[in-house]
Amino acid sequence: MSKYIIKRVLALIPVILGVIFIIQLILYLSPSDPAVVILGTNYTPEGAAAVREQLGLDRPFLIQFLSYIWDLVRGDFGNSYISGEPVITQLAARFPNTLILVLVSMTLCTVISLPIGIQTTVKPNSFLSNITAAFSMIGIALPTFWLGLMLILLFSVKLNGLLPAIGSVSPTGLIMPSITLAASFMAGTMRTTRSSMLDCLNQDYIRTAKAKGVAHGDVINKHALKNALLPVITVVGMNVGSQMGGSVLTETVFSYPGLGVMLMNGIKQTDTPTILGCLVVMALCIGICNLLVDVLFAFIDPRIKSQYSKGR
Repeated sequence: MSKYIIKRVLALIPVILGVIFIIQLILYLSPSDPAVVILGTNYTPEGAAAVREQLGLDRPFLIQFLSYIWDLVRGDFGNSYISGEPVITQLAARFPNTLILVLVSMTLCTVISLPIGIQTTVKPNSFLSNITAAFSMIGIALPTFWLGLMLILLFSVKLNGLLPAIGSVSPTGLIMPSITLAASFMAGTMRTTRSSMLDCLNQDYIRTAKAKGVAHGDVINKHALKNALLPVITVVGMNVGSQMGGSVLTETVFSYPGLGVMLMNGIKQTDTPTILGCLVVMALCIGICNLLVDVLFAFIDPRIKSQYSKGR
């Protein structure tokens, strides 16, 4: 099992390096010039050239990339071009807020979608099943920004400020952002749970359990659910990483003080260290989430466990 975990950890390193390389290459090829943004109205060609030399922007791309990786290994994310503040300080202030939003949203998504997905499998032609199928289609197709704006219009405008329009790390300030972020993922998790349960209920071991007289509840909870959860765990784990990226739009709509707003401000101001810092942290979170899912899958799935216990 340790060999499997080490293999997955080592596979994560080139993925992160590749993400950094692509992001930095896109920023390098971008026509936007950070020197112009920094100088503002004081811009002169000579001053811009001096700023580029000071920031190392006049060096070849590969040198800039290797230099950034070396600084990153030492825990240095650079300083913001606009504020001059270390990027790692800004990340430390905003990342916990995004993490709280993602965890609340993921908890909401899992607690609601799993029981409903299981129930619609047990009673496939019921009213709840039909409503859930319609909701799943709507939830997947619904634009995140539109849902967020509609929630603001309803709860903050029409209902006289029942919920704050500006998101914050508070019980009331998290309600609308977490619902907005969870909606599309909730629909996908419902569909995955339902299809996985239906697939398991058609297996021979389920028919054998029913033929032996096992109670219907035990067939669902002890036999079908245990095996159906394998693909669901994968989807839930990947959703955590996806929500980290999806939080950019949600945080922007609600002006939530997280990585998303920080990233958008960095893009508007051509603040390369801020953009790179935010995207590197998001890429790390997505990679770590996928790694944890792989490790958890190895402990749950006896096929993977037996494969690596035999030394293959």
